[in-house]
Order: sequence, then C-alpha cells, then structure tokens
Amino acid sequence: RLCCRGNTTRRFSRPSGAALHPGPRGPRGHRAPRRRTEATAQAHSSPGDMAVYFDHRIEAPDSNGAPCQIAWHSSQPVLGVASLSPAAGGSVDLYLQQGEHVGNSHIERPFQPTVLRWHPAKPVLAVGWETGEVLLHTHPTGEQTTLSSAHSACITLLEWSSNGSRLVTGDQLGVLAVWRADARGRLQGAPLVKHDYGKPLTCCVFRPAPPGEDVAQLARAAVSGDESALDMFGWRKAGKGTSLKLGPQEGLSCFVSTDDGGVHCLDEKGKSSQVLSADGPVQKLLYLERRDMLVVITETLLLSQYSVGPEGGTQELMKVKLSGKSGHGADMDWAGQGLLITATGEVVIRLWDLERDDNYVLSLDVNLGFESGETLNCVSYCAAKGILAAGTGRGRIAMWRKVHLTNQSGQKTDGKGQWHLQTPTEVEGNVTQLQWGSGLNLLAANGVSTVLILSEHVMSAHFSQQVAAVQLTPNQLSLSYFSTGAQHSLRTDMHVKGICVAKDTVTVWNGKQVSVFEPAGGALCSAGSFPCESLVLAMHEENIYTVEPNRVQVRTLQGTVKQLLAFSEVEGTPALLNVCRTFLAVGTDTMHVKVFDLSRREAKPHCTAKNLAELIPGLGALSSVKCNANGSQVSVLVTRADGSPDCRVYFYDVEMDILTYFDFSTGRPPTGSFQAEEPERAHSDSSELCGRCPVTQFWDESEPRLFVCETEAMDPAMLSPARVEQDEVLVVSFFTTQEHGLLLQDSYPRPAGVQGLLALDVPFYYFTCKPGESEGAPAPSSAPQMVSRRAMRDFVGLEDCDKPTRDAMLNFSFYLTIGDMDEAFKSIKLIKSEAVWENMARMCVKTRRLDVARVCLGNMGHARGARALREAEAEPELDARVAVLATQLGMLEDAERLYRSCRRFDLLNKFYQASGQWQHAVETAETHDRVHLRATYYSYAKHLEAIREHGLALEHYEKSDTYRFEVPRMLLEDPRALEDYVKKMNDKSLYKWWAQYMESQSDMATALQYYGYAQDYLSLVRVHCYLGNVQKAAEIANETGNRAASYHLARQYESQEEIKQSVHFYTRAQAYNNAIRLCKVRTGPRGDGKHRRPRRPPLDGFPSSLCCCVDSVLVHSVKSGGRPTVYQPWLYQRGTLAGSRPPCVAPVQCRLGHLSQ
Repeated sequence: RLCCRGNTTRRFSRPSGAALHPGPRGPRGHRAPRRRTEATAQAHSSPGDMAVYFDHRIEAPDSNGAPCQIAWHSSQPVLGVASLSPAAGGSVDLYLQQGEHVGNSHIERPFQPTVLRWHPAKPVLAVGWETGEVLLHTHPTGEQTTLSSAHSACITLLEWSSNGSRLVTGDQLGVLAVWRADARGRLQGAPLVKHDYGKPLTCCVFRPAPPGEDVAQLARAAVSGDESALDMFGWRKAGKGTSLKLGPQEGLSCFVSTDDGGVHCLDEKGKSSQVLSADGPVQKLLYLERRDMLVVITETLLLSQYSVGPEGGTQELMKVKLSGKSGHGADMDWAGQGLLITATGEVVIRLWDLERDDNYVLSLDVNLGFESGETLNCVSYCAAKGILAAGTGRGRIAMWRKVHLTNQSGQKTDGKGQWHLQTPTEVEGNVTQLQWGSGLNLLAANGVSTVLILSEHVMSAHFSQQVAAVQLTPNQLSLSYFSTGAQHSLRTDMHVKGICVAKDTVTVWNGKQVSVFEPAGGALCSAGSFPCESLVLAMHEENIYTVEPNRVQVRTLQGTVKQLLAFSEVEGTPALLNVCRTFLAVGTDTMHVKVFDLSRREAKPHCTAKNLAELIPGLGALSSVKCNANGSQVSVLVTRADGSPDCRVYFYDVEMDILTYFDFSTGRPPTGSFQAEEPERAHSDSSELCGRCPVTQFWDESEPRLFVCETEAMDPAMLSPARVEQDEVLVVSFFTTQEHGLLLQDSYPRPAGVQGLLALDVPFYYFTCKPGESEGAPAPSSAPQMVSRRAMRDFVGLEDCDKPTRDAMLNFSFYLTIGDMDEAFKSIKLIKSEAVWENMARMCVKTRRLDVARVCLGNMGHARGARALREAEAEPELDARVAVLATQLGMLEDAERLYRSCRRFDLLNKFYQASGQWQHAVETAETHDRVHLRATYYSYAKHLEAIREHGLALEHYEKSDTYRFEVPRMLLEDPRALEDYVKKMNDKSLYKWWAQYMESQSDMATALQYYGYAQDYLSLVRVHCYLGNVQKAAEIANETGNRAASYHLARQYESQEEIKQSVHFYTRAQAYNNAIRLCKVRTGPRGDGKHRRPRRPPLDGFPSSLCCCVDSVLVHSVKSGGRPTVYQPWLYQRGTLAGSRPPCVAPVQCRLGHLSQ
C-alpha cells in the first residue's frame, strides 16, 4: 500500500521491494524547503507533494506467532520484533528496513518475551523474558549473551542510560539490578547494584546530566587565541581565570516506580531513596530536561509534576486529572519539549502542553478517508519529520504534520492550529503499536497479525525529448508522448526508485536492477534488463550511464560496458548525473563537477574536474547538478555543512572557469543588482525574489541561455509580517550569458492545480499534476494524464508557432531584457502577426517597458489602449502606469498586483469597481482608501440597485449617507415598503419627504401626521390653512414660534383682511416691513380723495395705529436684541421739514429709553 501526503489518498497492493528514505531536511524545528536530491533518484524524483509511504510486510518465519512487541534501533535500520505462539512459545527476530529477516537473529524460548530495549548507540538488543532471563543479542554477528541469574520473576523493565554505559533491569517481584556495559555494549560480570523493593517495578527513567562546557568549542576558541578559553584550559599562568569544569558525559542517576505508586531515586553510586508516593500504580515516568522536572502519570491518568533538586529530591508543582477513557491502557509519547500526547482508545488524541499549561485534542476527518467513530489506540512522534502518527482500530494510520504558520501579525501559530492531518495509510487489522526509529525515520506498525515497515519515498518523474514519465505506484508509470499525443501505462516487476526517458526508450531502476523498455505497436516492450547497483542513471541515445566507485560506466541497452569514465581518488565517486542534449554533467561525493562531450563515438572530457569545495565556503554536499545545451554552463544546488539547503544557485562557466551565483535570500546576484538601468524595476524584482530557497532547476534542452528554477519561501517566522502572504512556490527563469551575466527573464507563482516543475522546453513549462487536472482533453487511454504544460509568458497565444517565430521571440525577449531596443525590434521586424505583437505587449507588462508597449499597441491597432497609456503618463509611479497597460490587455491579475505593489489603493479601488469585484473594492476602501469610502459605498449601492438587490443597495445607500433621497427614489414603486422604511429610520428628512408625497396624493391626515414627526411647522400651518383650520394653525405658530409658519399665517390673515392678527404674526415672523406696510394702509386716503384724520395718538404727530405698530416693533426688537434706532430714518421722513429733527423724535426716543429700562 502507498499513501500520498498530498490531497488525495492512493491505495495499492503490498509492494515487495525496497523503499527510499526521504531526502535531506533542515535543522530540527526549522521548516526548511524540502529540496529533492538527485543522490537516490537522479533528480527525477517527482516534484511537489508527490511524497508517499511504501509499506513492507516483515518476512517472519512460519513458526512465529502474533507479534506482541516492536523496537527500532535509534540510528540503524534494524527492527526487533517479539512474537508469541500458543504452540511454540515466544520468539524474537530482527528485520531490515525492507522487511527482510536477519537470518542469524532468531531467538526462541518456550515462554513469552516481555520487554525489548536497544542500546542507544551499539546494535545490541536487550530482551527480557517472563522467567526472569535477560538476554543481549548483537547484530549482525548474532552473538547472544545471557546475564547472570539476578532475576527469578517476569522482567518488567529494561532501560539503558543515555550513552549505554548502564543497563537497569527490574522484575515482577521488585528486584532491580544495575549493570555496567563496556564500549561495545557488552555487560561486565555481576550487577553493580541490586535492590529489592518488594513490589512489582513498572517504569524507569534516567535523569539527564547537567550541562557542562562544550570542550570542542572551547578548544577552537583557545586555538584562535581567546584568552578566557586559554585560562579555562589552564594553558596560561595559574591564578588567571577559572579552571575548566566539565559536566559528566551522561546521567547515571535514575527514577524507578513501583506498582504501589512509590517512586525511588537511584543516585550515581547506586544508593536508593524513595522521593515520592503517587496516588496509584505508576503507568509512565517522563523527564522534562529543560525544566528539570519529573512527570508521573498513574493508571487512573492522574498527572503530577515534580521539580527535582540536585540530590534527587522532589517537590510537587502541580497535579491534574487527565481526560481520557478509563480502563484502557494509555499510550503516551513526547511531541517536542513539554508536549505530552496520549491515546486512550477514544476518537481523539489529547495533547497536553506542560510548559504553557494548555491542552487540546486532535480528531480524524471523514472527508480524508477515515470512518466515523474510528478510535485511536497508539501514538508515536518523529521529531526529525515533525509527524505525529496514530494507529486506529480499523487498520489505518493517521498522520499529523507539524507546520510552523504565522498569523497576520507575524507570530507563530501554536496549539491545535499547527497540526495538519494527512491522508491515511491503510494497514491490516487493529493497529496496537507504532514506533518511529532508525536514522532513516522509518515507521513500524504492529497490526496484531503482522508488522509493517513504512518508509517515505518521493515519487519519480522525468522529461526529455517531448516524453514525460511519472511514477503512479511503486511499480506503475504513466508516460506522455507530447509529440504524438499518445498516452501509455507501464507496469514493472520492481519497486521503481528512478526513471529516465528518451525519445524511444524508458529506463527504470531500483538500485539492484535496471530495465529498459521501448515502444512497439502501441505498447511498451522490454528491450533489456541487467543487474546494476547504481543508484543514479542517465541516458543518451543508445547509451546508459551508470556509476560505481570512482568511475562512470557507459553501457548498452543490454548492460554491456562499452567505456569507463574514470575519476581520481581526489575527484571522488560520481553521485549525480545529468544529460542535456550532447553533454553529460557529473557531480561527485567530494564536491567536484566535470562535463563530458557525448557528440562523438566515445565520451570525451569537455573540461577538467572543478572542486567546488574550494570556492563555496561551508559546503556540505551537492544536491543537484545540471548543464545547459551547449555545455558552457553548469548549475549547481548544494546543501550546507549543517544539512540545511543553500539559498543560492551556483553557475560554473566552463569556458571562463568562473563560479557565480544568484542569492535568493537577498534576491540579487553577487554584483548587488541586475538590470541596473531600471533601478525601480530591479528593486521590485529583488523584493519579490528575496527570502526564498531553490528546490529544483532545469535548463532548456535547445536554448543554452535559458535557465529556470523552482523556489520555495523560507520559514514564514523569519519573514516580516508584510511577507507572510507571499506566494509559497515561485517559478523563476533567467537568461545567462558570458557577456551580460545573469538576467531575470520572468517569475510567477506556480499555477494552481499542479504539483511541481518537471522541465522547461520552449515554448512550455512542464508540471506534474494530479490525475485529471492536466489541461486539454484526456487521451483515450487507461493511463491517467499526470503532466500538464503551461505556455511561457513570451509565448502565450503562440504555442503552435514555427521555429523561426520561436527563435525571434526568444531573441526579442533577451534583447529586451538587456535593454538593447534596436536589436530587439530588429529580431521581430519581419513578423506581421497581430497575435505576436499582442504577446509582446503582454511581455512589456512583466518587463515594465512602456516605450516598447506603445509600439506594440500601435502595430496591434489598439487605439483605446494607446490612449489609456498616454493618459496614464500623469501617474508618478511606474507600476501604476504599467497596471493601466495590463488592464487594457486583459491581464487583470497583473494589474491588481502592480497597483498593490505601488500602494495606489485609490486606483486599485477603481480597478475593482470597473472589473465588477465589488467586495474587494469595498474592502480596499475600508482598509486603505478611506477618502473614497462613501463614494465606493454609493457606487456599489447603484450597482446593487441595477441588479435588483434592493436590500443590500439600501444598506450601502445608508453607509454612503445618501439614503434620504436615493432610497425613496428606489422604493417609490413599492409604497408599503417605502412607508415601512420611513417608519424604521426615524429620520426627519424622510418623514418630511413622505408627508409631501402623501400631500401630493391628497392624504392630508397622513401628511399632517408625518409633518408633525418631521417638526415641519411651516407645512403643518400651510396644510391647516388649506383645510380651513386657521385657528389650529395659529395655535401651532404661537406654540412653536416658528418664523416661517408665522409668516405664512400672517399672509393668510392678511388675505382675510384680519389686519391685527396679520400684524401680530408678521411681527412674530420678524417681518417688520410687512407689519408697518399694513399699518400704513390703515391710515391711507379716503374714498373722496381726502386723508382720514386719525384720533390723537399717544405720541404727538403719529397715527394711533402706526404708533401701536411701532410699539410692537420696538418691543419685539429690544427683546430680540435688536437696535431700535434703525427706525429713525422712517421717523425722519415723517417730519415736517426735510432734514430737520421732527418734534416727534424726542417722544419716541423717550419711549425707547423707557423700553430699554
């Protein structure tokens, strides 16, 4: 069976061959990009997430019973399995990583084996039996040693110290013995110490030694002249500095628990003392080294934490009852520092973070292939991989991968969010025990009836000469012939470790056998097979290139060696092979690179071997070596001495004998910049490429200048918060020449739906993909299409162009990259196709060459685009102007990215609105373009109204503060809804609008009601006057004092010749001229032409009515803060002599004075 770590689950029949271990990984705790090594699979390993797990059933002897115990060696791929048969008794056997049984390892007794423990360094397995026998078995010699009879009851514990110099054994009667082991892991004579506790012993854990000085580091510092280091080593005069204090090499004190809950401490001298008593039988003892803390867990899942003193004394820190299924033996393991994992037969596993005092659960997902109610029985954690494995009761292994994610503020995600559930691996029966082990990080699963060994393998793939092969299962391949469109499936009788294809041949190998197939009559037939232990292989025409120590073998398809390409001892053994056109690049285990010319009958050296270790500081190993089509350049990916991948791509110029590189950690080559004539573009390119690491690399098979690599983002925790949302995988292509060095040609995120870059062959990039996700119609074949090709940026729309057009476009792109416009246009001057010009205009978006874009738009006849580009010249940012070009060419994603890069969120907002992305437009306005927020709400509301989404339109009209006139207009055809809205809003403007609408509909009662809600007193008075309710109108005017209402009512009274009331309301409206006008009319000429003679006024010379009017005006003016003297000009005009002071002024002034008092 085989399980993908991608998004789909694949299940296959049990394989019967070797499995590959995963490639190198970064340091522990750092999510380094996973570079695919060529050391085991010729760099043909499938890119992306095509990693799977192969499982191998152990080849157990027929006499063995059901397995009951499993134990991995910590570094060597050797698994110990204890079995129990009702008829034959117990047995112990050893197995290798592929399940092969070790012939001399069989140990058989008529009783049951109870405990298995490997020596931490040596291949020595300690086996405890139920009779009290303790046996040591040495691999691979098969030597067996039985310890002296220190125990007479069932062995319950075996524990080695950290370095293996001590072995602790304990039995059911409470007898404990401590044994000394020599450097080879053999025990010396009788036990050093023996104690009898009288109770069954359950657990044992060694206390780590306290940290001492790092002797190696101090020695290096002393040699370099560090005075403090010299003082500590005592290499200077006495009395200067402290002497060197070395900590013990390993901790020799340990804690032992008994069945009654007692925990005893054995110091280095073997002295025992009880340090605590737990509340029940102890099921697990754990030691948290960083906090120097002992963790005790009882069978009732009561967890206690104790701090440990220098002499072994303990002090209780915390006690807590763990959740879990009672009555079920819990399986527990550490998952990093202070993170305890427990499985108790429930549908979840529980994790307890003892350092953060936090806990959470992980559950299964039925959408990934698990069943509802599936229980989890056992757990095991692999720190090197960051994978937590759990076995279920229905024959599945669930795996959670620990990933380091960051939130928007750049902080790491902790807790449940850092565990991602993978698709399950299916095994046989109820999984009762899991254990990661060996230096290859293999997983052993005990399925009651058998034991399976699971190993990770990266699926192989290769592309050459328009032929692509992708591994589907351990022994099945999918082949795509792009030149003919044919699709084939190939099944082999081996586990495929590597694939190499050519135009007419397909070669597969597994490290022991090589098989060659050729197409014949619509099928693939065997053309040869031969034994070969080469782990890497390459092909050219009819030749196969394999490796052996210090040489490359040139073989025929049947395996006959035709030629040997020798390497000296200094040059090392070839480890990497790559063929491009007629050149073979070889990388050795001593970091040498050499190129051979294959164009002749025999391979000839194209250059001498180059030692890269002399040129690259801190070089650990070569992980990928590729050469270009004419053999002038060799590109190299390497790993550092600490095992982490290097962020640089190195380029070795064969002719100039010069090594250069491009550093993806900074996004620049060593010269510091490229395309220096455009600093703004260079800065943008560098910011896009920095903080990445290359994982694969390819040269074009026909164009020697074109190089492409696939890069992954480094650990997000090391990036700034602004870079958290960066595309994780980026495909980057370069032009590289001797004259111009390294020139960035293109970079773009890996397309969605593909898994990894497979090859570059102009005009396409080739990617591996999941079945059914390739472009185009599937071929009528049983083999799924596993390769998808995507046109290069320069060839979108020109995928089927002829070779002259293809060469012209490549030359145009190259000259455009170096800034030589004359040569660029000269290379395409004979091209008349509008599609070619449009494609070049698209190129200008990536290259930001607007001058070239204008020429392209002119040749396309794109008048609208040319005008938009001319109008965009007013924008100060280059990216904003390029975004306008991208928009006109329909490159909306590029336009969006450019607007964001130059932070022109106002233009981005308009772009979203114009392209109908209203939700993005609103989000942009709310977060970055608040000055246009209301306008955006209004535009969105108009759009929603147009598509009849009145509910949302109403909401956004309110947000834009235009609802007072837009909502009534929108809802006018639905009066009931409009009235409900007016009532709900409680807005005076809407009340007034609705009252006016009701008035227009002659519903005066409703109009009066809503005029009242709106406090529109003028309208209230007006309607009442219209209805003849003048008295009600007068009450409203008097109560409110509204000037407009008073004025309207005064006009109404005037029309009815009620002068007194009219003058009163004119006065309340402060319409004094109208009030005085009415008074003058009262004293006007009679009908006979003579003036009326008024009665004697209170003030001499004034008519009584006018005097009353003046009194009213003056009183109102003074009360309202006015100046009474403003009426003096009128009084002067009533005087007897023009310009003289009339006698009536003084009395008026007196009256004014009286009023002011």
